[in-house]
Amino acid sequence: MADNHLPSGCAVFTTMPDILFIPELIFGGLVWILVAATEFILFVNPQAWVMFVSVFCFFYTTVWLLIFLTGCNKGGFWPGMDTAYHATAALFYLSAAVIQAYVTIAFQDTAGNPLLLKLYRLNISAVISYVSS
Repeated sequence: MADNHLPSGCAVFTTMPDILFIPELIFGGLVWILVAATEFILFVNPQAWVMFVSVFCFFYTTVWLLIFLTGCNKGGFWPGMDTAYHATAALFYLSAAVIQAYVTIAFQDTAGNPLLLKLYRLNISAVISYVSS
C-alpha cells in the first residue's frame, strides 16, 4: 500500500491545504444563507444554479471532511479523488460567483427603493462570500 500523504483524524486540522475545510464550510454556509435570504425579481432565475452549488459544495465538503477525520482516506486513489473534488468545487464556485455577480448587477440602480437596496446588499455579501470560498 502506497503512502498517499493525506492526513487523517485530527491531523487534518494541522496541515495547510486541509485546514481550509473550515473556512470553506463557513463561507459555503454563509453563501447558502445569503442567497436563500434574497428574492429574485427577474423572470429568469439563474440563482437556482447558485443555490445548487452552495448546497452541493457544503454537503460534499462536510462529507469529505468526515472521511478525512475518520481516516477512511487510506489508499492509492484518494489523492486523485481529493484533487478532482477540489477542482470540481473550484469550478462550481467560480461559475456560481459569476452568476451571482450578474444578478447583483441587475440590482445596481436601486438607491431609491429601500427593499431593493437591501436585496442588492445581500447579493453583494453573497458574491464576496463566494469569492472567499
